[in-house]
Amino acid sequence: MTRSILPVLTVVAAILALWYVAAVPMNAQWAYDRAARADVTLSFSDLVADTWSQDKPKLPAPHQVAVEIWETTVQKNITSKRSLVYHAWITLSATLLGFALGTTLGILLAVGIVYNRVMDMSVMPWVIASQTIPILALAPMIIVVLNAVGISGLLPKAVISMYLSFFPVVVGMVKGLRSPEVMQLDQMHTWHASASQMFWKLRLPASMPYLFTSFKVAMAASLVGAIVGELPTGAIAGLGARLLAGSYYGQTIQIWSALIMAAALAAVMVSLIGLIQRIVLKRMGMAT
Repeated sequence: MTRSILPVLTVVAAILALWYVAAVPMNAQWAYDRAARADVTLSFSDLVADTWSQDKPKLPAPHQVAVEIWETTVQKNITSKRSLVYHAWITLSATLLGFALGTTLGILLAVGIVYNRVMDMSVMPWVIASQTIPILALAPMIIVVLNAVGISGLLPKAVISMYLSFFPVVVGMVKGLRSPEVMQLDQMHTWHASASQMFWKLRLPASMPYLFTSFKVAMAASLVGAIVGELPTGAIAGLGARLLAGSYYGQTIQIWSALIMAAALAAVMVSLIGLIQRIVLKRMGMAT
């Protein structure tokens, strides 16, 4: 247990140390300007203290972000629109719906690509080409088109999440379904296995490690899609709305707290998928 946690804590400590160091030069100019207006000379210790305690710093110190997260989670009612928990739930709901739609679409496309030569030659190149379109350019168009047909709220954000999350599932599932060796396929043929039996008994079980790995990537991509979907709409709720409001009013501490919350949310969801993966693979006798 200690051997697995210690490297993580070491990396976190290094990041925090670099963060504190970077905050000094990033916020120094404002401290110098304020000292010049007051006609005082800043010592190094005063400079460090000032750069770590500004109200609107270019780069807030870690403890400032931690205080903001504490105040907007623990000290706020979860139904309050100033609560990060409330905004995280709004984003999470779109993330999970988009993830469900994206994984369903990705699995269906992967099965079609593996079992149908025409789909392999025609659909797969378009699947790859779809990811070359910047999501920041595509998201407003998706929202406008869906609003034009009377669809608004959660679904447009979920569609954007689906667009980002289906691709890793397609690629991973195609690789997984094609992972059985020729000898295994020949063995199934000698047993006169049907196409459905070959899928359920051989190809699908063999694809599980690939599928869960793609799920982790898809979950992170889905969260990014949900946040991006909140930006062009001027949303009033969600982590994207917190980022947008923070950028409007120069509240960098609010921006960083929303970013940390999004990262924590992604880490929790990916860890949950990893836990399910270990349980499923262990029951299938495939755990390493």
